Parts: sequence; C-alpha cells; structure tokens
Amino acid sequence: MLGVALLGCGRIASRHAELLSKGEIVGASLVCVCDSDAKRARAFGEKYQVPFFENLALMMEQHSSEIDIVSILTPSGMHAKNTLEVAKYKKHIIVEKPIALTLEDADKMIEACDRNNIRLFVVKQNRFNLPVQKLKEALDKGRFGKLVMGSVRVRWCRDDAYYKQDSWRGTWAMDGGVFTNQASHHIDLLEWMMGDVESVFAKARTALSDIETEDTGVAVLRFKSGALGIIEATTATRPFDLEGSISILGELGSVEIGGFAVNEIKHWNFTQPLQSDKEVMEKYSTNPPNVYGFGHKEYYLDVIDCIKNNKKALVDGLEGRKSLELIIAIYESIETGKEVFLRFQPQWCKLGHSK
Repeated sequence: MLGVALLGCGRIASRHAELLSKGEIVGASLVCVCDSDAKRARAFGEKYQVPFFENLALMMEQHSSEIDIVSILTPSGMHAKNTLEVAKYKKHIIVEKPIALTLEDADKMIEACDRNNIRLFVVKQNRFNLPVQKLKEALDKGRFGKLVMGSVRVRWCRDDAYYKQDSWRGTWAMDGGVFTNQASHHIDLLEWMMGDVESVFAKARTALSDIETEDTGVAVLRFKSGALGIIEATTATRPFDLEGSISILGELGSVEIGGFAVNEIKHWNFTQPLQSDKEVMEKYSTNPPNVYGFGHKEYYLDVIDCIKNNKKALVDGLEGRKSLELIIAIYESIETGKEVFLRFQPQWCKLGHSK
C-alpha cells in the first residue's frame, strides 16, 4: 500500500481526498494533508480523519516513513517551489495541471526529480476518460487517414464569486487565465491527438470577470503534419457550463467528444465502419457527474502501476512541459499580435510573472 500526502487543501484537493480516503484507489491511501492556511488544513484533516499540518517540513519529519507520494495541489504559481522542496525528501510527486507557469520552472522540476531518482507525474486525468482512450486508439490505428483539423471548445461558467474564493485566482503570477487553468486539459488532449504544433496565432480578452488575466480566448494552430487546429476557451459562458469538447476530422472519419468533461461521444463516423463502432456509441454516450469527469481514479491507478512496476507514465514531467510550451506560445502571440513558431524563447508572455 502506497501512502499519499496532499500538499494544498483547496478546491481540487477534495477530489483527490475523496478517492484516496474511501478505498477507491486500490494500492494507495491518504496518509496526511498539509496547507499553509491552518484553518483549512484542520478542516480538511478532520473531514478525512488524517493528521493535518500547516508546515511541510513538520509533516515530513513526523510521517516520512508512511509517505511514498506527495500530491501537490497548491496554486499553479507554487508548483515549482513545492516540487523542489518535496524532491529533497525523495518522495514521488504528483502535481496538478499545469506543471508550472514558466518553462524555466518546469525544467527545474524535471531536473530535481531526475537528480533525486523519483518520478514526476502531471495530472491530465481527461486522457483516461474512456471515450478519449477510444479516440486515441482509433487515431493510432490510422482510422482517420490524413488529419485535417482538430478543435477543442471550453465553454464554462466561472463568475466573480469563483475568482474571489482565493486572492491568487486570475493572476499572472500564480494562476494564469482560461488557457492556463480551465483549458489546459483540452490543450493537452488536442496536442496528444494531433501531434506536435508548428505555430500558433491567438487573441484573448477579459470579457466579464474582474481579473488580471484573460477569461476568453481563441487560438489557431498549424501542426507539423500540416493539419490545422482551433482552441476556443472561455469562462464567460452564462448562466452555467455548456461544454468541454474535442473534435478530430480526417479524410476517413470524424469524431466529436463533448459533455462537460470530454466524456460523452457525440459523433463517431468513419468511411470504413467497424462492427465495434456501434458498441462504442452505445457504451460511451454518458455524461459525467461533474467537470472533473471520471479520470482521476484511473489516473491514480496508473501512477501506482508505474511506480510498482517501473512503467513509463502517460504524462510525466516532459509530457507536461509540452502543453505548457504551447500555452506560453499562445500568450506570446496574444502579446505580440504575431504568429509564434514553437521552439521559441518567450519575451513578452506575462505568465508566471507579477503584473
């Protein structure tokens, strides 16, 4: 049984704690929790009946022998600092998306984990949604033929009450906007499906929310394959969430996965149908209960399998860095008003820096 400690007891931490404390993750259990806000740490510890701390060093001093994995669930701007701190204790690390807010920080995190001979896993749980797995399987089998276009749409509602829950939300230094936060999963999926990106051109605005960063944006991508891509992302949908979707179009087929969390197959059409296609539509046309979908459970099970059997992770530090580079290129394009070609040196991107 692998012991998991949570660093950060905010909104997303509840999802991790519920799975780990209720026996849903075979092979792992929740050991303790830590948050710099003492009141929040106490409330979390008491709710899930585990020891709670407001100091990482103290938690590690008292429970190091029980902890195998530390899940870093702090604000995005803290991911690098926290990872470097935890790496010294030689515990495997799970870090919520995005891996960091700058490429320099991401590189430091990857290097620190390599140096201490520990694994670094980045949470991209939507890759484990069954419809997404089926889509990737179809792509890998060549069922789409020549790829034409890939699109993702994030049309969610995050009002001012959401952004005012914590002072770091919607800031450049600690959070980023809709591209970095809410749409980062979808950007990851698009790149995972369509391959490496050659260039990006993007526009964004702060339409409704009182925040530093963007709440609405669009980006046009050219993939190295020649295919095109579109990212549409907003938290200014009112009065409630509409969708989190991905569409893949190729010369031999087209698939759209929608729902709130890329979890509901809307269209599954190929010029050369298979007998199994009907089963795919029947079995995977259900909507998840919330925006987190079903993927966190499968994500944790995969992490445990990777650690116990020394397997390659689906999303390690290098894979997490890849989508961060695309997000930073999007911001570079927004600031310069120009098409940005990847691999580049950011000069104007505000992400990870004070306003």
